Amino acid sequence: MLPGDNAVMPVDLITDRSDPRLGDYTSLTDVALRTSFEAEHGLYIAESAKVVRRALQAGHRPRSLLMSSQWRERMADLIDEVQAAGADVPVFVGDSALVEDIAGFHVHRGVLASMERPALPALDEVLGAGRQRIVVLDGIVDHTNIGAIFRSVAGIGANAVLLSGQCADPLYRRSVRVSMGAVFQIPWTRLADWPGGLDELRARGFTVAAMALAPGAVGLDDFAARAPERLAIVLGSEGDGLSAAALAQADAVVTIPMAHGLDSLNVAAASAVAMWALR
Repeated sequence: MLPGDNAVMPVDLITDRSDPRLGDYTSLTDVALRTSFEAEHGLYIAESAKVVRRALQAGHRPRSLLMSSQWRERMADLIDEVQAAGADVPVFVGDSALVEDIAGFHVHRGVLASMERPALPALDEVLGAGRQRIVVLDGIVDHTNIGAIFRSVAGIGANAVLLSGQCADPLYRRSVRVSMGAVFQIPWTRLADWPGGLDELRARGFTVAAMALAPGAVGLDDFAARAPERLAIVLGSEGDGLSAAALAQADAVVTIPMAHGLDSLNVAAASAVAMWALR
């Protein structure tokens, strides 16, 4: 329907969390379960109208929507857009308590969407012509950090993100939400070989710069003053930082000068500082 019409929007009213059609949404707060389930079933969950729209703009296909009845009319435009993007996309609507019970949390952003998970692109596609600054993530397991890094990549201007196999899923609900949908805008894929994949970047003309506290590290300001044209900025895990194997593959080790006796920043903050200096 068009906004303002008196026609009833095409929705499926739900009354029972055990409804088998709701399997994409149940127990969304269990990270281990969601990561396994979503990968196995080829889906991911987008939260909020803004994020769902960015997924649609990226060409991702919706499977269904879930919202509480109080949001139904406010989501009329989004329902139209989603149903225009895919044939027979169901829209599940129930009372707030039921939707919260299904999701496992208060859906205060109005809507959840189950989306078809796109296939990971090949490395050559991600590192296409004109890529000058890429970010490489090694073993970063916190979904909030993953989302924040993608948002900084989009906002500050790096071109792509590569992840080791141990990194958290950029399409997990929390990562998508924190990134504000930037995970749909920024080309990304996983490196099948780690840290050997860094040699592939070097073969494509990238200088590999590891952000780490290590003997002989160069200060970020000094490195930025002579930064190479094509640069891969490598950041390590929240606890231990970059692995020794990844450090051994780097062309340069770079550190952010710190004050007041602190030795480092959170990895998401460090990524933003490094990208800004090396933009």
